[in-house]
Amino acid sequence: MGRAEARKAQQQRSARRAPRERATGKGQAGKRTGIRRFFTWKTILGTLFGMMLLGMAALVGLYFYVDPPNPNATATQQSNTYKYADGSLMARVGEMNRENVPIEKVPKEIQTAFIAIENKSFYQDRGVDFMGVARGLVRTATGRGAAGGSTITQQYVKNFYLTQDQTPTRKLKELVISLKVDRKLTKEQVLEGYLNTSYFGRGAYGIQAAAQAYYGVDVEKLTLEQGAYLAALLQAPSDYDWATAGPKGKELVTIRFNGVFQNMVEMGALDEAKRQTLKFQQPIQPKPAPGLEGQKGYLKQAADAELRRQTNMTAAELQAGGWEIQLNIDPKKQAALEKAVQDELESQLDRKSRPVDAAVQAGATSVDPKTGGIVAMYGGTGLADHWASNALRSDFQPGSTFKPVVLASALENKATTQDKKPITPNALYDGTSKRAVVGSKIPFNPQNQDDKDYGTPLMSVAEATNFSVNSVYAQMIVDVKPPNAKKTALELGMKDRQGWPEDKPAMSLGTMSANTVEMAAVYATLDNHGKKVVPSIIKSAEHAEREFKKPESGQQVITRETADTVTKVLTGVVNEGSGKAVRSSAYEAAGKTGTTESNVAAWFTAYTPELVTVVAMFGEEPGTGKQTTLTGTAGGGRAGGSSFPAEIWKAYTLAALKGVNTAQFDLSEADMGPVQAPSRSASPSASAATTSPSPSSSQTSPSPDPSKVSPNPNPSKSTGKPDPTKSNSPKPDPTKSGATPPIPPPINNQSQ
Repeated sequence: MGRAEARKAQQQRSARRAPRERATGKGQAGKRTGIRRFFTWKTILGTLFGMMLLGMAALVGLYFYVDPPNPNATATQQSNTYKYADGSLMARVGEMNRENVPIEKVPKEIQTAFIAIENKSFYQDRGVDFMGVARGLVRTATGRGAAGGSTITQQYVKNFYLTQDQTPTRKLKELVISLKVDRKLTKEQVLEGYLNTSYFGRGAYGIQAAAQAYYGVDVEKLTLEQGAYLAALLQAPSDYDWATAGPKGKELVTIRFNGVFQNMVEMGALDEAKRQTLKFQQPIQPKPAPGLEGQKGYLKQAADAELRRQTNMTAAELQAGGWEIQLNIDPKKQAALEKAVQDELESQLDRKSRPVDAAVQAGATSVDPKTGGIVAMYGGTGLADHWASNALRSDFQPGSTFKPVVLASALENKATTQDKKPITPNALYDGTSKRAVVGSKIPFNPQNQDDKDYGTPLMSVAEATNFSVNSVYAQMIVDVKPPNAKKTALELGMKDRQGWPEDKPAMSLGTMSANTVEMAAVYATLDNHGKKVVPSIIKSAEHAEREFKKPESGQQVITRETADTVTKVLTGVVNEGSGKAVRSSAYEAAGKTGTTESNVAAWFTAYTPELVTVVAMFGEEPGTGKQTTLTGTAGGGRAGGSSFPAEIWKAYTLAALKGVNTAQFDLSEADMGPVQAPSRSASPSASAATTSPSPSSSQTSPSPDPSKVSPNPNPSKSTGKPDPTKSNSPKPDPTKSGATPPIPPPINNQSQ
């Protein structure tokens, strides 16, 4: 190649390279153009390094600027005051339960148990977990709550010097003070302070008070198993207290309990062979504080739970006091509810001699549907007998009290039957017992109460509701689609807990869990024409440094037409169906009975225009908490929702509304739909497996006018209750006239 050709080739290469240089910002002398001139690796690294230096300088400055403050408010703890709706004092609680003990009194293996689960590097670190602090700051700044990872020193500083607030400022102070405390105090002094200031629940501050509260012994007599439970409990005392924890809480604290031993083995502080012999030791039942006898303790439990939920407050912060809390509880209605339970249930039980009676637990919640205020609540026979409130427990199913939710969902979603006809109260269904549902991928063929058939002729939805026909509602929820029914339930006030039956027809029988407050919310929203009612036990709560916001109510969650239609159907349950035991000329009522599988729970939920009340009974094996049947209660037979719960409801409602000019339901927008067939004129036929039906199940007469029903001369009694002077006489179900039925087989999914 000649020189001329070489120069030409070089010029061509230069021409091709020039566009690429312009595109990449490279030009003369390798210069950069545009935004890349400002963001080079050198400038980025330099900026980061500068920020790190500034951060370190700030920490150094904070270290010399921040001194450990005086001990926090727990050293001068205030009381919390609880008042009734009329302003009268219910209780004043706040005396601190704490007795400091020297570290020498705490067995060495118990000390190690706390270190193992809370801070394995306690004896090696400098008092701070910088990564844990960083995680906490990020979570706090982004509004995602608190993060774990604090050392024992940091927790001691938070407990003794600071507050439980989750703010960046508090976290930075905690870091700096922890560094100073670690230099000033020995590890033994820090551990002693930590064990003496930590809150363990049950009003117990410090390990000595906790040892007495949970095991009835002084700290030096704690076993390793007992100490391991207290160490595991410390993360969330209110959730992990074995006496009140739900299934999830017990599962989580058991994992931490086992984690204590596993970490001790890894630390070389526990022999694996000995670890295999260590078993969980169940704590003793809590003891109520003075002044919280009877229902007061349960009312305080409910108020505390709501206050913490609405303020995102820890149990320790609430225990620090300073709150003046006025409840919505009406003293007269509260007394009426307590008397109704005593007269209609407790007076009939022989808890000492009859095992079934010993297992009976009752709970109730009464709500003003106009305000959402919980005006009365019954939690049990007292904290000394049963620590967890039966009004708040959610480990039992609501049974057929869920069926109105299915109907509401059908109306709200304009669902149709299998033959494409609109589902209305007058729509027709086949009520044959054990009839297999059609249109579901999951087979289901529930048995009706007492295996009764309601299939010939077809029956209306309203009639199926009156007699709580399982086969009809099982098919209806398939037509509605279970996810739609669940959505309606959550909108009305139920909670989406673990174990909710997803997309299963069995949901129609109330196979999820619920408590009396949730079911009161559902029925109060129906009573309030579809506008959401959020039950609240707190009328007002005041504190110098905190703010309480009441739960929001009033949103239209279902249409008024849907709510009023369901109410109209439920008046039929009271007038001529399974709930007619509560019929009275003193009020107009709508409601639903609920009796769960194997009769382990029985509910009666009903309302008047003025009052919504849920009464429930639960079978709980004493000492174990296992669910057990209520059949045989008070020496009778099946204890369904139409028996004791209905009788309590009626006695309470009559007393609570005494002197009140009661109203009739305003159901102007109710739509029962076109009549598709004449009303049934005969009792439902029995299947081959049963005897003839009881006369009380027939509908030979039209619905009575509540204003013309003769009042019961003794409204707190009914012929379905056993004579208290004859405790061994059987107690028939008020809706039955025949012999007492046997316990239903569990596989039949019976619910009423």
